[in-house]
Amino acid sequence: MKANHDGVVRLLYWDMKKGKGYFITFEGIDGCGKSTQLAKTGHLLKSLGYQVMVLREPGSTPVSEKIRRILLDKESRINAVAELLLYVAARAELVEQVIAPARDKGKIILCDRFYDSTVAYQGYGRGLDIALVKKINTLAVGKSNPDLTLVFDVDYATSLKRRKKKADRLEAEKKAFFSKVRKGFLALASADKKRVAVIDGRPAADSVFDEVVSCLKKKLKIKI
Repeated sequence: MKANHDGVVRLLYWDMKKGKGYFITFEGIDGCGKSTQLAKTGHLLKSLGYQVMVLREPGSTPVSEKIRRILLDKESRINAVAELLLYVAARAELVEQVIAPARDKGKIILCDRFYDSTVAYQGYGRGLDIALVKKINTLAVGKSNPDLTLVFDVDYATSLKRRKKKADRLEAEKKAFFSKVRKGFLALASADKKRVAVIDGRPAADSVFDEVVSCLKKKLKIKI
């Protein structure tokens, strides 16, 4: 597997030298393993000396981190519309301050969640108008769309088992909510197969990572 990983990075770097950066997002319901897979991907690329930026949503700027604390605080009482607008505000800040400049410099950007989470959680999960959620997302991100989105799919029981004991405001939601969110991610993947790949998140982390590398090759059209 090592040779394949080296090949992926060499070809990614070849595109970077031509000024082409990659923006890759990691998605799924809480406890799906996306953060683990992002860390493994970032570690691999960084260990080989390439320019990688690791981000999280909401967050990764001073303003966005403040918004994150409000959104995830279990003491916060936020209605669905306010929740949507807070996520989008944090995203607009992140895109302008970090993502767009990094992409212009040809960096590989790995982001833990992006606008697909908002469609899945606030659109499908909260029941807000999905077309409107997408339109507001477009306002926030402009042309900064991911080149590749990896959705790690797990059932509710698996996600619950993996989560930390102290749940934040979103993690504390019930099974019915997460079932809607999961269906939302799968619907988004079905509607945009060119950009979005669904990976079974239930196996061991190393096995899932093999699928991640496979998607990097296939979806970004990297020939090994």
